[in-house]
Amino acid sequence: MKTFLAWLQAFALAIGGPGLFIIAFLDSSFLSLPQLNDLLVVTMVVPHPARFVYYALMATLGSVAGCLALYGVGRRGGDALLRTRFGSGRMQRVTRIFQQRGLVGLVVMALLPPPAPFKAFVLLGGITRMPVWQFTAAIAIGRGGRFLLIALLAAWYGRQVLDWIEEHGRAVGLALAVLVVVAGAGWIWWGRRAAPRQPL
Repeated sequence: MKTFLAWLQAFALAIGGPGLFIIAFLDSSFLSLPQLNDLLVVTMVVPHPARFVYYALMATLGSVAGCLALYGVGRRGGDALLRTRFGSGRMQRVTRIFQQRGLVGLVVMALLPPPAPFKAFVLLGGITRMPVWQFTAAIAIGRGGRFLLIALLAAWYGRQVLDWIEEHGRAVGLALAVLVVVAGAGWIWWGRRAAPRQPL
């Protein structure tokens, strides 16, 4: 497995941004390549800090494309995959919660580093028939925010950001997730308050 990961890393570095897209696609769809995307973003940004937006964008687009592939699996019967993990009763509860708060949940999971159950939430997006535009927007916001932050830190601090991510990445991801939840709750509250009252 280590040899395969080393080959993937060398392949991505050899072709630059498109390689980052491919690795992000594979990681977000049918393979599990924990933190390889983060490593590649940092490794590519360090010698070319002015391109940090480009590399963050390529990782984000690859992740969105991979998630859309997994979303398609969910729409075509991915509930069987999740039932083996959660069980039928728990699966029904998880599905019901996702139908109510799936958009915010997807953004939060997309922000968090492994071992957050990100792919389970991606599958749930397809299983619950979440509108494609909402699903795509949630993944783009979550993954885009994550990769842009990593790329920006790499442009500022160089390779030492990898040690920082390993030590503080989960705490930062949780803090960003809390901000997303608070912002989402505030947006819902404001929308309800601003809605015109029906005449009695």
